Amino acid sequence: MEFKMKETGFYTTTEYGELHVAGEEAYGHRPYQLMAASIAVCSGSVLRKILMKKRMEIKDLTILTKVERNEAKANRIEKIQIHYRIKGENLDSEKIQKSVELASKNCPMAQSVKGSIEIEETFVLEG
Repeated sequence: MEFKMKETGFYTTTEYGELHVAGEEAYGHRPYQLMAASIAVCSGSVLRKILMKKRMEIKDLTILTKVERNEAKANRIEKIQIHYRIKGENLDSEKIQKSVELASKNCPMAQSVKGSIEIEETFVLEG
């Protein structure tokens, strides 16, 4: 990816459009948001594949994230909480829990920050 400078941050053009990144939310996505998004969506994508392989009928999967940062240490990310809202029928909570753990172990983004950012994953089953 090639990022080009603009007055309020940087941007890149991808096949899906322009991505604007800036230190201020008014001018683009903030870098910490993109990091949290990449970890959450990577984990969610791996989880979805695992559940499909286990033949679990998932109708919808929503991912909620919360980021904890440490102002005293350059405002770095200390923890990312990932909460899955999983909709489907006849879902087994124990199988889902094992699948969430397996997804975390197989998500390249989560593994890339292992040891430096705590990642907590929880889920709730709906309908």
